[in-house]
Amino acid sequence: MVHFLKTPSEKSQCLNNHMEVKHLMLLTLKKLCILSAIMGIIAFDSADVTAQNSVSTGVPFLLIGPNSRFGGMGETGTAIADDATAMHWNPSGLAYQKIGTEVNFTHSPWLAGLNIGDLFYDYIAGKKYVKSINGTLGASLTYLNIGEVIVTDEFGNAQPDRNYKAYEMAFAVSYATMLGKEWAGGVSGRFIYSRLSPNDVTVGNEQGTGTGISAAIDLSTMWRPVTGAKFLKNRFSTGINLSNFGPAISYVDQDQADPLPTQFRFGFSYEVIKTEFNSLSLTADFSKLLVNRTLAVIDDSGVVITPGSVDPVYEAIFTSWKGGISGIAKSFQSSVGAEFWYGSPRLIALRAGYFYEDPSYGNRKFYTLGAGIRYSLYGFDFSYLSTIEENHPLENTLRFGLLVNF
Repeated sequence: MVHFLKTPSEKSQCLNNHMEVKHLMLLTLKKLCILSAIMGIIAFDSADVTAQNSVSTGVPFLLIGPNSRFGGMGETGTAIADDATAMHWNPSGLAYQKIGTEVNFTHSPWLAGLNIGDLFYDYIAGKKYVKSINGTLGASLTYLNIGEVIVTDEFGNAQPDRNYKAYEMAFAVSYATMLGKEWAGGVSGRFIYSRLSPNDVTVGNEQGTGTGISAAIDLSTMWRPVTGAKFLKNRFSTGINLSNFGPAISYVDQDQADPLPTQFRFGFSYEVIKTEFNSLSLTADFSKLLVNRTLAVIDDSGVVITPGSVDPVYEAIFTSWKGGISGIAKSFQSSVGAEFWYGSPRLIALRAGYFYEDPSYGNRKFYTLGAGIRYSLYGFDFSYLSTIEENHPLENTLRFGLLVNF
């Protein structure tokens, strides 16, 4: 029998993205589940591990949506992007933010369904308009703490001196400016650091550093009409963002490198109610991974008949559009959200949303709820995620957000 498996860096089902973690002789079951969930659920390999169209990538933590505000709206933020976290959703949104300096912080006990206390996600971003360069600058730091990994030998004996802490992080800077009265453009540069195994990983003739380093850029644009049709001006917004465009990240060697989660995202927002004390906005986001992997063909004896391959990023942005109209449509994630504000200025917010992913591309489906409050210079946001599938690692995921605008 001939088996269709993924590329060498994906042969381990639980550690399907990082060869250096797979090279560890054995990890505790608890940590295997954590890494499996992070590499799988976030990277389009989530609920349905048999999904033939699932696309796995390296450093999938870059796809986690920061900001509990947009998290409460079904992960929609591309067309609004009106705070410092625009750096993630759509850097162009920074260009419209010409008043004040903002610091925005988000904390989430990530994958709450696993009940792991030391697995958490933090994101902090800041922005400031600089008149001399006619644009807004932003900076952000993303940190995913995976926790302590317990290492044993092939016989299950603990090796406490080899235990280590695993984590991933990314630092980004952005610049956005108005390209006209209604159009804005933005760009981000990102440094990525991933440590998922210790530095002395050795199996057979292979040895890795245990650390992956890469860099990426984001390119974006946004349109908010202020003239023209009355039902559009100052109510409608649309945006596009190409994020994480950069070289593959490697832990062992370049042949076993994993592509970055390059993503194409576009969204729309419309303010259906706009009065002095009340506003209601509806949003929709659509996103797709621009990654193309060819599965390896391996027979029962383990002999590779046809090796797998990964298209470089500059090719994948074209080759990932395959499968005809139906196949392309299925490869998109889609989400919708609503946000209601009361107060003048804004005081209290209520939010809700829904996220959908096709079963052949991961099968994530969940509802979100959220709330927020603004007072003087401060703001607090909260969001809650409820999955349709029972016992899902994302179930009951919470995000807490705090912002200061001065």
